[in-house]
Amino acid sequence: MTNNQLINKTVLISGASVAGPALAYWLHRYGFTVTVVEQAPALREGGYKVDIRGAAIPVVERMGLLPTVRQAGTRMRGGAWVDESGKALATLGPDLIGLRAPGDEEVLRGDLSRILYDATKNGVEYLFGDSIVGLTPQADGVEVRFHRSAPRVFDLVIGADGLHSTVRGQTFGPEREFVRHTGMAACVVSVPNFLDLDRWELIHPTPGRVVQVYSTQHSTAKAQFIFAAPDALPERGDRAEQQRLVAEMFADASWETAELLRAMSDSPDFYFDSVSQVHLQRWSLDRVALVGDAAYCPSPLSGQGTSMALVGAYVLAGELKSALGDHRIAFDRYQEAMREYVDLNLTLGWNNATQMVAGSKRAIRAQTTMLRMLRHMPWKGLALRPIMKPLNHAANAIALADY
Repeated sequence: MTNNQLINKTVLISGASVAGPALAYWLHRYGFTVTVVEQAPALREGGYKVDIRGAAIPVVERMGLLPTVRQAGTRMRGGAWVDESGKALATLGPDLIGLRAPGDEEVLRGDLSRILYDATKNGVEYLFGDSIVGLTPQADGVEVRFHRSAPRVFDLVIGADGLHSTVRGQTFGPEREFVRHTGMAACVVSVPNFLDLDRWELIHPTPGRVVQVYSTQHSTAKAQFIFAAPDALPERGDRAEQQRLVAEMFADASWETAELLRAMSDSPDFYFDSVSQVHLQRWSLDRVALVGDAAYCPSPLSGQGTSMALVGAYVLAGELKSALGDHRIAFDRYQEAMREYVDLNLTLGWNNATQMVAGSKRAIRAQTTMLRMLRHMPWKGLALRPIMKPLNHAANAIALADY
């Protein structure tokens, strides 16, 4: 296909994490002229572990990037639930602890972003350190006003800018209309590997809270704090107040929590947010569309956000190619192809987020006892089936077209 065949040729994508560069890859491959704008001054490195599973694996394979992604895999050896003294209460291997089926992969979010960026940087224009401040629909395009760059007109604009999407807010309405909080919050930070973890994860649960710390083959240690959130969370960007809240919520959590909290202030890649979902009836309006977390965030605890971003980018780009850039046809087909897949994963994500953290000591004992027994069951595959069935069903609930 050549550019002359396309009705709409120029596409602006907001966001350079996963969904944005993945969409840019496919659109550029199909002959579109693509620009990606990213608020951060450079590619965001680091981040937590993310899963690529189900329908997302053939998407990455069709990109020709699966060997590179597997090389960047975390290669975790497993992990253990520990009590306040560090004694292992239950130990599981990497597939059991991550609930991954054969062929699924786990990578650091920053490593995946780098792979996608490297695959697109020579054919896609990237505007780092800039952001969209205004979108004005026109008869044959969208006028975009940037924070730093001069205004430009694009045929199409795609928001791939996450849970707090600027494009969604400017086009579809305020965040409160679409974001649903699960009642949980999460914080992830890089910390010194003072526990000498080697591709190993430790999990310390207390009522209403979980502390996790792990190291991968490519990273220093990461600490994750998940907790039942108070009604009001600190403002976005108020790092000092966010850290104060995390320290307050885990002040009496025992084990190595105090040392992990002390390392939090020096972390180069501090992350904090509510554990929330995005629900929209429709992911497009005229010449603007959404993909990934901006459209259908299933929550960071779902295990499916990255896979949904990769699949959504593949489908959206493929439908635009098939419709020769006619957004009216392509956006409708994108909606139709993705709806069931998205709805199943939103349900899965809500259940995961609201059930991950045990609310009492009794619930924690029951959880760890089940996990301890599971490892020694010769029929553990049967025991896992009720847990894995909804995850596998949701992860594979889409038939990928060959665009």
